[in-house]
Amino acid sequence: MPLDTILLASIKRALTASTLILLTTTLFVGPSALIAQTPAVSIQIAGALQAAPEVDRGGATVLGFGEDGAMTMLREGQGQLICLADDPNQDGWSVACYHESLEPFMARGRELRAQGVTDASELAQTRWAEADAGTLSMPGAPATLYVTTGEGFDPDAGTVENSFTRWVLYTPWATIESTGLSAQPIEPGAPWLMFPGTAGAHIMITPPPPGTGS
Repeated sequence: MPLDTILLASIKRALTASTLILLTTTLFVGPSALIAQTPAVSIQIAGALQAAPEVDRGGATVLGFGEDGAMTMLREGQGQLICLADDPNQDGWSVACYHESLEPFMARGRELRAQGVTDASELAQTRWAEADAGTLSMPGAPATLYVTTGEGFDPDAGTVENSFTRWVLYTPWATIESTGLSAQPIEPGAPWLMFPGTAGAHIMITPPPPGTGS
């Protein structure tokens, strides 16, 4: 969500449309200014894979953090998913996995952030403009991003406390007319189209938060 990492931080707090724009940013950042203790590689990998469907976990590539706080590849996989470990320098716990066809978009976000671009809108608009110009590759078919948050990961049990997963289906340049979806959720958990008509258009599927009774 480093998937742009502030993305991982904002994803943790994001349950509204206004914060979702950060999902195209924090899944993609560089090292944080303050370096917290970095979990062992095995723990980062196990935690990151919690966002992936079980059938895809064995082959997923995993990106995480080195002792210096910089994002690095922890495991190279042969599957279709790329997973991002939790950023120890951000509040809360959040991991994400996305289809490999989204990597140019995500990697460009990390690159921009490393260059000092921190505004979420600028990060999005810059990449959308590059995609429109044909200089930034976007998925040619719908591509999924999985985001899992919780109160922490227990590596011994392999479980996430109060786990909550939502789904984002990137559909570049999709519109209300081309999808039949609304621009706002019509009920809790219903799919809707965010940023219609842009390179960053995506279908949001966010279940009611745990404990809401919805």
